[in-house]
Amino acid sequence: MKTLPTSEVDATLRFLQELFGRSPLRNVAVCLWDGSIWPDETPKAATFVLQHPGALRQMFGAATEKALAEAYLHEDFDIFGDIESAFEVIDALADGRGWKQSLALAYLLRALPESTRAKDTPNRFLRGHGRRRSRERTQQAISHHYDVSNDFYRLWLDQKMVYSCAYFETPEQNLDAAQTAKLDYLCRKLRLKAGQRLLDVGCGWGGLALHAARRYGVKVTGVTLSQQQAEWASARVQEAGLADRVTIRLRDYRDLSGEEPFDAAVSVGMAEHVGGENLPEYFKTVYDLLKPGGVFLNHAIGKTGRYPPDQGPSFLKEYVFPDSDIPPIPAVLEAAEPAGFEVRDVENLREHYTLTLRHWVRRLEDKQAEALGFVDEMTYRVWRLYLAGSAYGFNHGWMAVYQTLLSKGDRGGRAHLPLTRQDWQSAG
Repeated sequence: MKTLPTSEVDATLRFLQELFGRSPLRNVAVCLWDGSIWPDETPKAATFVLQHPGALRQMFGAATEKALAEAYLHEDFDIFGDIESAFEVIDALADGRGWKQSLALAYLLRALPESTRAKDTPNRFLRGHGRRRSRERTQQAISHHYDVSNDFYRLWLDQKMVYSCAYFETPEQNLDAAQTAKLDYLCRKLRLKAGQRLLDVGCGWGGLALHAARRYGVKVTGVTLSQQQAEWASARVQEAGLADRVTIRLRDYRDLSGEEPFDAAVSVGMAEHVGGENLPEYFKTVYDLLKPGGVFLNHAIGKTGRYPPDQGPSFLKEYVFPDSDIPPIPAVLEAAEPAGFEVRDVENLREHYTLTLRHWVRRLEDKQAEALGFVDEMTYRVWRLYLAGSAYGFNHGWMAVYQTLLSKGDRGGRAHLPLTRQDWQSAG
């Protein structure tokens, strides 16, 4: 290992040894601003590149996950190689000394210089926009994430612009095929038939609505709070010649009372924005919009028993998904049943989301130059970090994604569903 007789280099190397000595990093190396490599020059899957002598102080001085993320966003350090492997650092920090337990670490950090670089955070979701999860603030939070740029999302999503977990027959299947398979899987679970009316809650860029109308002959009403999604989806409906079957509305799902009852409803990747305290209202609203005998398929992320405890301010809630919540599946089911729903099936697609996120990360990185034509450097870094961190979390079982099929019985309590799931297993 190359070393230089400078106090800043020595202090940096001592800090790294103190922090990770008890939990050696298998897949991560650290490259200092002078070219020194820690722990040695053995090739690693990911390399943290410190851009200046004060980088570690920016990364670990506040002892929060958000501060570490912000040091990456502000280019105090970079990550080369497989960014998902870089999240091994999070596991190491949780083991042994962790973030705050060592005064020695604090002493070593103080030996490093403070950064004099400006730390503007324009991509942060600013607080004070109304009551948390009120209609006004929910719209702002949705806009913060989804109205970044349709062209930016187009670079790394599939051709149908589906921004949720795909469904893979094999790990080698390409993303477009896996997303089409997911859309078809949702429609089969709902047992859609020509002429039925489907409500798509949080319809995104319209991929599911178009697929259901085209392949199953249903009439779809899709709602979203994203202006850019609504415009994109509406344009795609017109281009497909399906305006007689698909209606896209820029509207809160809670403002749909008075609609003609729907035969089925689906929500894909939207319930995470509802909040655990609002799940009873969410399910009751959808329940009231369904006909007796109707079904609702709720596809949403949930934290598992392996989910790490909160470590202070959250990068995801500050920069990516403001006010988001991923309650565990028992809390979801406990909210659905009092609304009147009967739980008919729950399926965990966790591994599928790991594969999906890895596709998204690779596609985003491959299109970095083009992406920077639509968003700034910080936004690119936010999304690269969030997608890779999510892949790591799903792969390690911190989070799961559940498809929950719920039924609204008729007056006699009948669900009008087949006795088996055989019809789900093939596209026939």
